[in-house]
Amino acid sequence: MNSDLAVKCAMLHDTIEDTTFDYEKVNDLFGSQVASGVLALTKNDQITDSLEKMLDSLNRIKQQPIEVWAVKMADRISNLYEPPYYWNDEKKLKYIEEAEIIHNELKDGNEYLARRLKIKIKEYYRFLSTSN
Repeated sequence: MNSDLAVKCAMLHDTIEDTTFDYEKVNDLFGSQVASGVLALTKNDQITDSLEKMLDSLNRIKQQPIEVWAVKMADRISNLYEPPYYWNDEKKLKYIEEAEIIHNELKDGNEYLARRLKIKIKEYYRFLSTSN
């Protein structure tokens, strides 16, 4: 595992999506491998359907080194600790479904993170107000 690539992509994974930094700026500062990883982790806002948007990103992530796969799985693991208080059960179930897709698509990239993600998905059901 190239920990330098993984850490840089992890630290910058939302940069293009949430700031004025673009691919070119990330490329200039961190190099093409990091910039390509960050771009793959960035949702394409031209796609309106949320499932299609996520699948597009996962397809681009799968074209990257496994370190980028690991960043996506680790990000979802950390996001599965507790949902925002205003999410209803429908939103929580959708988030679980997305996490399952992420797991299924990227599990071959890192066995440890795949197991950890599966555990977090299972534990996330405790946040539902109805029993499922």
